[in-house]
Amino acid sequence: MTALLRPAFAVVGLFTLLLGLAVPLAFTGVAGLVFPGEAGGSLVERQGRMVGSMLLGQNFTSERYFHPRPSATSPDPYNAAAGAASQLGPTSAALGEAVTERVAAAGGGTVPADAVTASGSGLDPHISPANAARQVPRIAAARGLPEARVAELVARHTEGRQFGLLGEPRVNVLRLNLALDALR
Repeated sequence: MTALLRPAFAVVGLFTLLLGLAVPLAFTGVAGLVFPGEAGGSLVERQGRMVGSMLLGQNFTSERYFHPRPSATSPDPYNAAAGAASQLGPTSAALGEAVTERVAAAGGGTVPADAVTASGSGLDPHISPANAARQVPRIAAARGLPEARVAELVARHTEGRQFGLLGEPRVNVLRLNLALDALR
């Protein structure tokens, strides 16, 4: 029996060290060399201060800023440690109530879906161009800017489909709000 168990334990130990330690460390090292910004979390720094990540949504609530889509994390919105889907399906009464409340809070009428529903992780940093366009009048009024100038900023920060075919056009809320702050 020992003759069978000893090589089995040795193989498990070897592969644990190789695949559980050596390979992940090698990939982390290569990623840090080839893509240092992305491997570090795509962090954004302004004037020596960390202001966020391009990969995680943030809870902008001021009328002067573009608002992200709702967060599914609670009790703290956009808490990366609690990122998860709400687990509410399309027939959920709770989801229906939440969406109805959000549509009413947005002024009713036709509202882009991403303005009233959370993303799968609850941490998505992007909104649709339609959601951004819907917010232009509010931001222009709050900042005393012409709507055309804010709309142009949205157009400049709209990202197309990845590789021309994957995903939908989107706008990174942090990037857009930083561009708003840079306007003088």
